[in-house]
Amino acid sequence: MGPAVGLPASAAAQHLAWDPAGFLGELYISFWIPTAVLTAALVIKLPSIVKLWRDPLLRAVGGLLVLACAVFTFAVPGTIAWVNRITGVPNFSAPWVYSLITAFCASCLLLIIAWRGGLSDRSAANRRAMRWVVGVYSAVIVVLWVLFALADTPVERLRDLDTYYATTPFMREEIVLYLLAHTVAVLITYRLVRDWVRTDGLDAWLRWGLKSLGVGYALNLVYDAAKISAVVARWTGHDLDWLSTDLAPPVAALSAILVAIGFILPHAGQYLHGRWRVRLSHWRLRPLYLLLRTVTGSAVPLTVRGGPELRLTRRETFIRDVLLQLARHFDEDLRRRSYAAAVTLGHTPGRARALAAAVTVQDAVAARKRPVEPDAPASPDTAAPLREIEAVSRVLRHTDEIEAVRSLAATAAESVPARD
Repeated sequence: MGPAVGLPASAAAQHLAWDPAGFLGELYISFWIPTAVLTAALVIKLPSIVKLWRDPLLRAVGGLLVLACAVFTFAVPGTIAWVNRITGVPNFSAPWVYSLITAFCASCLLLIIAWRGGLSDRSAANRRAMRWVVGVYSAVIVVLWVLFALADTPVERLRDLDTYYATTPFMREEIVLYLLAHTVAVLITYRLVRDWVRTDGLDAWLRWGLKSLGVGYALNLVYDAAKISAVVARWTGHDLDWLSTDLAPPVAALSAILVAIGFILPHAGQYLHGRWRVRLSHWRLRPLYLLLRTVTGSAVPLTVRGGPELRLTRRETFIRDVLLQLARHFDEDLRRRSYAAAVTLGHTPGRARALAAAVTVQDAVAARKRPVEPDAPASPDTAAPLREIEAVSRVLRHTDEIEAVRSLAATAAESVPARD
């Protein structure tokens, strides 16, 4: 229910303040949105899960995402009505959704154990803890179905079953049981994620993913608090049903989205960062690649189906092959003088080496048609430009710096007295 038509702004705001259900209705988040996000997270993780199935951490992540998708799929009112209709049992969806939520809780705890132990820790304590989680939460699911069988729930409720049957024998205990199981699991998971975020040396993408998970699990606690408060209010004769029917669903949806992002971000972020680094390296090698194309007169063949990694590898191979062909033309004395000149001009040792190598390569390209004396001494470091081809390529973009180094190196050569 929205604000009354014709009311002034202040009165409308006061009206909304006394109508939380109407206000929260404006913040409605479709359950299909978190389902789509969770499915995307599962699709991204699926190749790793299949490839490394023996990894307990990946199995736990996969199980958690599958169950989270199932929870939101079967918690939609339309799906609830469909399940009730095909089973012919009013409110059959209640124990089914509660069971999915409980299984989701177990997945959270299994994920905690896998995170805590890692691949290297297969101790008896960890295995015992996993068996304990599976045993306890399996027992909870069995009890949920027994309690539902004992309860009397003739009236179908699609949105407010928790509060409508909050005082009904056996159904009351079932609602409390699933909420407590969920709360315990979320509390432990939130504590683990919070402690993990504070660990030093984490990858930036992993840290942001853990922060998203932390906020998502914190919102799960808000969901539990809203549900429990609404149920307890019913026990005491009060009506806070809006906490369960209007506040809890959007909180759960937002929580699921953040949890899915928390799982997607480290994997997708690291993948995109790696692709960006490959493309950046390919672009940085372009100046050196173009220079060396003048030596061979040909280019790297275009590979239509080749990915960025293949194109980078082929460009690197081309550059190294041509540099090896030019190695006999490298002037080691020129390289030493160029390095000294670059240092004199104030460049750092690393950049000075790159500038000296660039001058040496340019000189070798220009001198490749000159005959090499048979008795010329071999250079003690002819492969120097091969060591850091990306650094050499990057300084080729700064022609003014190269010319300054070349000029100073030439001046130094002229100042050396000629030998008799």
